[in-house]
Amino acid sequence: MQEVGADYTRISVETAERVGVQLKADLASAGISADFRLQGSVPLNVHIRGVSDVDLLTLDTNFMTYSTTGVLSQQGQYSGAPTPRTSMSVLSALRSEAEKILKIKYPKATVDTSGGKAISISGGSLARPVDVVPSHWHDNHAYQVSRQEHDRTVTILNKKVPETIDNLPFLHIKRVGERCDSVFGGLRKAIRLCKNVRADAIDEGTAINFPSFDIASTMYHADMDALKMGIFYELRILGEVQRFLHLLYHDEAFAKTLRVPDNSRIIFDTNEKYAGMKRLSIEIDDLVKEVAKEQVPWLHTPEGQVLKTSRDAIWSVQVPS
Repeated sequence: MQEVGADYTRISVETAERVGVQLKADLASAGISADFRLQGSVPLNVHIRGVSDVDLLTLDTNFMTYSTTGVLSQQGQYSGAPTPRTSMSVLSALRSEAEKILKIKYPKATVDTSGGKAISISGGSLARPVDVVPSHWHDNHAYQVSRQEHDRTVTILNKKVPETIDNLPFLHIKRVGERCDSVFGGLRKAIRLCKNVRADAIDEGTAINFPSFDIASTMYHADMDALKMGIFYELRILGEVQRFLHLLYHDEAFAKTLRVPDNSRIIFDTNEKYAGMKRLSIEIDDLVKEVAKEQVPWLHTPEGQVLKTSRDAIWSVQVPS
């Protein structure tokens, strides 16, 4: 549940920045001006050791789109001649060029171009895997009012369809971070716990199709009062994670009302994600029972009440965080 060490995080960030510096120079030579941002688990500080890669948004700054009914647009703040270029054409070209650059500049690394949304590069001289995500800015209504980057949309490409997708990665980071800070770090600990359990299960051969973004989004809806107690007793966090996932497991209708923190979609928008959450719930159930036995060896678990008894037991054990 604890965050990884500062040096581990620093190396993750530096690795992504190094890739960004290389891309910036070579993209410029190809006539593409680019800027870079980190998104995902590393800037949110929910990355886990040995598993999490670093998401590097690679933004074509020569091209952007905007909501024509937004306040800045209505005030005539966007200038420049119309262009025949489209998000699809711009991002396809950016992706193609980035793929070529990475293969040339990192010959000893593995450059995986099979992903729909990102180019994955790992190994060689890179200390961490990096996912390069071709993208551009879209100034939506909210951003045109606030001018705050967390409100700004990022448009990415899924080359497998192909299609473009609008995301709000910085609003996600802001909202999860603020809610976590309000409970003294308990939300991030819950997210890391789920990700570690998922990683262990996958290592042992259990398939869990439940993306990290959706894990974070799910825990965003857990009981914050319970997670707040993690500042004193970390096992309270395990207990709440088990309780909440168990609830979602047995109430599919409720689970499918939950939305991601930026409110752009429901969390369980595919049956595969819901099935993945259920599989994770089973793994967490098993962990709670194991921890309860370790902490309270004399624990009596009546038939049909094993999970509740185990959860109650670890909640009452005062293990300082």
